[in-house]
Amino acid sequence: MGRPPRFSEPALLVLISLLDGPRHGYAIADDIERLTGDRPGPGSLYGAVSRLVGTGLIAEGDADGRRRPYRLTPRGMSLVRAEVATMAAVSHEARRRLRAAPQAGPA
Repeated sequence: MGRPPRFSEPALLVLISLLDGPRHGYAIADDIERLTGDRPGPGSLYGAVSRLVGTGLIAEGDADGRRRPYRLTPRGMSLVRAEVATMAAVSHEARRRLRAAPQAGPA
């Protein structure tokens, strides 16, 4: 089996938000804003949600009025675990390189 697919930033943030359990779109946007300091626009958020539903990484729950909750599927959980592990390894290496890097000077 090859490397898991890469995710766009909005898609990855949606997956990370859903690690806490099912959420509707507005709650996902609130959580992403808490995580990053930036609120995703509706097109960015719902485009990512639509792609994640289409690929079976998240599933729609029953609508409660206008709110439709989304949840991670087992496949989505597996792939987000792999992506977070990759991100942790890359972050570790980046910190190592930053410590070893010479101080930046004038260009």
